[in-house]
Amino acid sequence: MDIAVIGLPQSGKSTVFNALTAGHSTSTGAGGAGPMQVGVVKVIDPRLAVLDGMYHPKKVVHPEIKYWDLPPVDRDSASANQILSGRQRNILQGADALLLVVRAFDDPALLHPMGGVDPGRDVKVMLEELALADLEALERAEARLSDGLKKAKPADRPALVPQLETVQKVQAGLEGGIPVKSQTLTPSETAALVDFQLLTAKPVMIAFNTGESEPTPTLEGLGISNEVAGGLGEVGLCAKLEEDLAMMEPGEAEEFREAMGLEEAAVERVKQVCYSTVGLVSFLTVGEDEVRAWPVPAGIVAQMAAGTIHTDFTRGFIRAEVIPYDDLVRCGSLAQGRKEGVLRSEGKTYQVQDGDVINFLINT
Repeated sequence: MDIAVIGLPQSGKSTVFNALTAGHSTSTGAGGAGPMQVGVVKVIDPRLAVLDGMYHPKKVVHPEIKYWDLPPVDRDSASANQILSGRQRNILQGADALLLVVRAFDDPALLHPMGGVDPGRDVKVMLEELALADLEALERAEARLSDGLKKAKPADRPALVPQLETVQKVQAGLEGGIPVKSQTLTPSETAALVDFQLLTAKPVMIAFNTGESEPTPTLEGLGISNEVAGGLGEVGLCAKLEEDLAMMEPGEAEEFREAMGLEEAAVERVKQVCYSTVGLVSFLTVGEDEVRAWPVPAGIVAQMAAGTIHTDFTRGFIRAEVIPYDDLVRCGSLAQGRKEGVLRSEGKTYQVQDGDVINFLINT
């Protein structure tokens, strides 16, 4: 899962990125105002440690999140009031989700570009920027489709009309303040928009960057409407503190957290919020070679989940042998689970549940 970290200048987005990646990142795509920083972090699934003890596999594979820290706006080519440059918008189209860092800390040494700290305003400004990017993309698409419809042969026009109507429908929704992900679209309308990679169709998490002793704002408390906030994840963290802790040795960081009365690392909460907002669950596979967690969209059916292991598995799917994680641990083995009747045989349309331990039977 690729998540782009964005935010207004002086929001602390690069500090959040450093905290999330423990300062480990690589540069990619040099050019323009500079390269993008990319950091890969593991999402530790504690269930794998238990399964490791049961199966003693050659390797244990946890899911990963790849965070992106976008290059700054190139002021030589951007307008004075531009928040996201054309290059940044193009990069964001390739992300699976967006982590929007909002400043909620006071620091006189860091002047806020909009004159003062106001998290509610900043959330709205950034969401409006994403909507503006989508509107501009849809305006170009509408002009292109309208021109194509005029030039098309009569036999080709019926295929173009639904796409043009979808573009116009989504445009109207955006102009009314409704992001794409909150609009009611049919499967065919959703499919018609896939190639546009619209930003307001992506999951968005709000990360409120607070001071060490400052309270964390909430979307509800800031008066963000349910229509908008209903699709947003939210989490609070003190990015500077978390960055400092991320640079320490694990034992030293743990001692520091205990001394300060801190709970789990905020970066772990960010991962959890990302998973829940994107709508992911994990099924598990076990064996002597590998124990692994596979993140998939909630509600995915068994045949499509098999394709996350290998694309050929979708076509060759026969059935899935499924046992819930808790039952496997209690039984101690798949064989015992079969004897007790908790290892089930499921077909193509079975909806995978979080924690399902699955063995896919494939026709090769």
